[in-house]
Amino acid sequence: MHPNDQQEHGPLAGFTVGVTAARRAEELGALLARRGASVLHAPALRIVPLSDDGELLAATEELIAHAPDVVVATTAIGFRGWVEAADGWGLGEALLDRLRGVELLARGPKVKGAIRAAGLTEEWSPSSESMAEVLDRLLGQGVEGRRIALQLHGEPLPGFVEALREGGADVVGVPVYRWMPPEDLAPLDRLIDATLGRSVDALTFTSAPAAASLLNRAAERGQRDELLDALRHDVLPACVGPVTALPLQSHGLDTSWPERFRLGPLVQLLCLELPARARTLHLAGHRVEIRGHAALVDGELRAVPPAGMSLLRTLARRPGWVVARAELLRALPGAGRDEHAVETAMARLRTALGTPKLIQTVVKRGYRLAVDPASESKYADA
Repeated sequence: MHPNDQQEHGPLAGFTVGVTAARRAEELGALLARRGASVLHAPALRIVPLSDDGELLAATEELIAHAPDVVVATTAIGFRGWVEAADGWGLGEALLDRLRGVELLARGPKVKGAIRAAGLTEEWSPSSESMAEVLDRLLGQGVEGRRIALQLHGEPLPGFVEALREGGADVVGVPVYRWMPPEDLAPLDRLIDATLGRSVDALTFTSAPAAASLLNRAAERGQRDELLDALRHDVLPACVGPVTALPLQSHGLDTSWPERFRLGPLVQLLCLELPARARTLHLAGHRVEIRGHAALVDGELRAVPPAGMSLLRTLARRPGWVVARAELLRALPGAGRDEHAVETAMARLRTALGTPKLIQTVVKRGYRLAVDPASESKYADA
């Protein structure tokens, strides 16, 4: 893609990106839309606060009564929720007094902000914002006989608690909120259908529970293997960080994440990876880049209807080769057996592209892309 094209249309123009986030979904969607993407939002989970939950109350009372040596705060929303819940039970001051006397570790800058807003000071925070670095510090200091309170993420942290217990620590979980499936599953089902139909180009994940929830819902519908196939070959799974990617990686998926585990860098990653995955062809003297629901023709964004995109992608698999009408008919979604549907969709495709000569009709045989002679050898084995 030419730099001028990016300035005019945005690097994600012509691509559709699925957003599975429950929190900060609007912010992520706005960042994507600002760069030209079409956004399909379907929260894969909801956060249920546990302010009325006996499990959190019991853990709080136990820590006030029996001081831990270390408290690990993992999320800002979770830490604030814990303090607010304790206030509601009349235990707020007692909890803060207890936390002032322990080694308080914060996973990242947002958690540090929540800790300081509560009038406390963290003793240490990893530069990487990684729980693996927190674990390395604790194990390096030695945890034998130490009592460690861990504010949970909403689901167990893979291997974290087990490693501490193997080292001899007494670990107390503080379950501040839980991830639950969304109350309305229809948007999530639509996102799964869009992924299976390859009408989204990427799925974004900002938490491991969201990734797990999407896979679980697909399994309930008997479609998990199909979903994994789509994510393995056609739809880019983009995660905010390596912890988020774990449920996907456990099914053998390669995932991408930015160096900095933030929404902005996640969007920048998509701005690099999605255009790099687009197919660029030189046809009838024009430069054509094939994107998710559009094509860039000499840098001009041309929206293409779904049937037209199916035809264009089928032709682009063998640039310059004749593709029979029967094969093109099979590529059309729900077209039936009438080859006239191919002619109709082809006419609309040519109109959408704005340059009819990009696709040649080969009488009694089918259609082919009008590949420039200099490009034919390049595409011969494509």
